[in-house]
Amino acid sequence: MSTLRELAAATDTATACRAMGIGRASWYRQRQARTSVEPKSRPQPAWALTESERAQVIKTLHEPRFVDQAPAEVYATLLDEGTYLCSERTMYRILAATGEVHERRDQIRHPHVAKPELIARAPNQVWSWDITKLRTVEKWGYFALYVVLDIFSRYVVGWTLTVRENAQVAKNLIETGCERQGIAVGQLTLHADHGQTMISKTLAQLLIDLGVAKSHSRPHVSNDNPYSEAQFKTFKYRPDFPEVFGSLEDATGYCRATFDWYNNQHRHAGLGLLTPADVHYGRAQEVITHRQQVLNDAHSAHPMRFRRPPTPQPLNREVWINRPQPGIVVVGPSTTA
Repeated sequence: MSTLRELAAATDTATACRAMGIGRASWYRQRQARTSVEPKSRPQPAWALTESERAQVIKTLHEPRFVDQAPAEVYATLLDEGTYLCSERTMYRILAATGEVHERRDQIRHPHVAKPELIARAPNQVWSWDITKLRTVEKWGYFALYVVLDIFSRYVVGWTLTVRENAQVAKNLIETGCERQGIAVGQLTLHADHGQTMISKTLAQLLIDLGVAKSHSRPHVSNDNPYSEAQFKTFKYRPDFPEVFGSLEDATGYCRATFDWYNNQHRHAGLGLLTPADVHYGRAQEVITHRQQVLNDAHSAHPMRFRRPPTPQPLNREVWINRPQPGIVVVGPSTTA
């Protein structure tokens, strides 16, 4: 930079910057940074309140007759009594300096809730369930659709449809699903959000009896239950999904056909384009091996069509709800319940 200063003194700044290959803006910024100094603190005005005067203001504001009044009322009352201590704004500044200015109304304080961190390395380790609404022909009418999903295989292990939400319905659904899947004590973690049905005592007692650990999403956090939300999106975004359902029987028939398709025919992008049933019932490796053989045959017949030997999409070995930060070791199907 000393060379640039000397060259700028001999010619001009623009010519010197072009010769050195440096932008003028960069040169000016660096020069300003070298010449800048720390700003001086603002001096205390000669007419500012003295320490004794400030103490008198605080003492007056702390008097029993003023303790529940705003500075504006105190200021006006003192004027009516023939006393002037300071302006209303100065009263606020003095109170703020002592930490006495805050919201008087009760404020909602949300307690800290631990983030659920769940891992599944095989089917029937972590289930996620939720409830969605299906519109009916009646105004403001809805059916409640309960769906229980295995997060590793995305297999719908149970579902039911009712005219309204009910904790007993959820209890029966989960109990039936555990019986069908042969869930042992301590094997399963059941994850759900904070809906009234999900946190009901009826369901909590059932999970204790079955030996199933429970996990809940954080309040007001929608992405703590991603697999159920994604499954509902797949369900409702199908081309044949009706805007309204005429009756409970119609809705039940549609759900039965759709969940059969979802479990047994839908090639899931999150499963390496395998069906949930193939993954849930241990047929995934057989399907992947067959796909590899087909790709090998295609590569042998026309190797010039491939940059490298093709391979089928793999299946994830583990599935997370809220993967923890690197360096945190997780043991078992779940860490937070």
